[in-house]
Amino acid sequence: MRKLYEENAYLTAFSAQVQSCAQGKKGWDVVLDQTAFYPEGGGQPYDVGTLGEVRVLEVHEREGLVVHTCDGPLPVGAQVSGAIDWPRRFDLMQHHSGEHIVSGIAHAKWGCDNVGFHMGADVITIDLNVVLDEGQLWELEEAANQYIWRDHPVEIAYPSPAELETLDYRSKKALSGRVRIVSFPGADTCACCGTHVSSTGQVGLVKLLSVQKFREGVRIELICGGRALTYMGRLLAQNRQIQNLLSAKPFETAAAVERLLGENEALKARLLDMENHRFAQLAREHAGAGPLLLFEEGLSPDGLRRLCDAVSQQRSGLCACFSGGESEHKYAIAHRGGQVRELGKAMNEVLHGRGGGKPDFIQGSVQAGREEIEAFFAENV
Repeated sequence: MRKLYEENAYLTAFSAQVQSCAQGKKGWDVVLDQTAFYPEGGGQPYDVGTLGEVRVLEVHEREGLVVHTCDGPLPVGAQVSGAIDWPRRFDLMQHHSGEHIVSGIAHAKWGCDNVGFHMGADVITIDLNVVLDEGQLWELEEAANQYIWRDHPVEIAYPSPAELETLDYRSKKALSGRVRIVSFPGADTCACCGTHVSSTGQVGLVKLLSVQKFREGVRIELICGGRALTYMGRLLAQNRQIQNLLSAKPFETAAAVERLLGENEALKARLLDMENHRFAQLAREHAGAGPLLLFEEGLSPDGLRRLCDAVSQQRSGLCACFSGGESEHKYAIAHRGGQVRELGKAMNEVLHGRGGGKPDFIQGSVQAGREEIEAFFAENV
């Protein structure tokens, strides 16, 4: 089988003869006498597109043959036209080439080995076996983009065994037979079967998004080319929304958000103080003995807990506090020195609730209005 994608990564249309077609688990598995569809491998996803009137869903290499999984059958012996989804292919070419450049420069600067590589739908990841910090990440990004903008030609060769022995190149495993070497002069030389741009300028841009500790080294997230442009556009649009909401200039949104968070914390502290005063007042009003059913609107679960705790300290007997609306209420129920779990279990069953806690304190919610809650406690307490 002739692998046209190895000869010309920019080939988007071709003609081929169908060698075999059999129904598989995910569709019809088609083998051609030649193909421009790249099969999944080496960290790079497969190409998609069409063969004649059927869609190519997946492409994998099996026992030396490139198998195209299609959504319909093709007649054996027929001549078919193949078409590659070019935007997807070029996106993968940009990212695979960007990965080579970043990995090669990291290796040259800090002796890192690329021990893992994955091209996802959103970002690609590179796993390096040396720990890098944020400062080194910025240095790596700057060096990679400077290299890209010099628009170096990308070279592909098939060295002889003798030439291969003297060649300094990256490879995750020992290789034999016909080896395809992809070179980014001055940055990286690597054994690779993937598709790449013809010159580094076509990568456009490499943006390193994050670096985090991973095993003995780090995992770097990055995006390249068109995907990086889209990402930056989305960030800009989001920042503009924040600008408008906070009346801030483009590079002052972080300070505006920090100021807003400070104001929010101050308001929360003030609200907490006001709630505590209100809870203390209610505790004094309801001091005494016997069961108490209390409704207080607008409380968070934490506020409801604090109300129940404050009131239960001023009285003996059951204290049940609820906060909610027409069809749903949160609750906190306490009985100092008593048991409330069985009551809570029965209430949750009758009022379609959920929750739990300690023997003398439970908290949760019920799908019921005030009248239903009052009727339950009138009957059960």
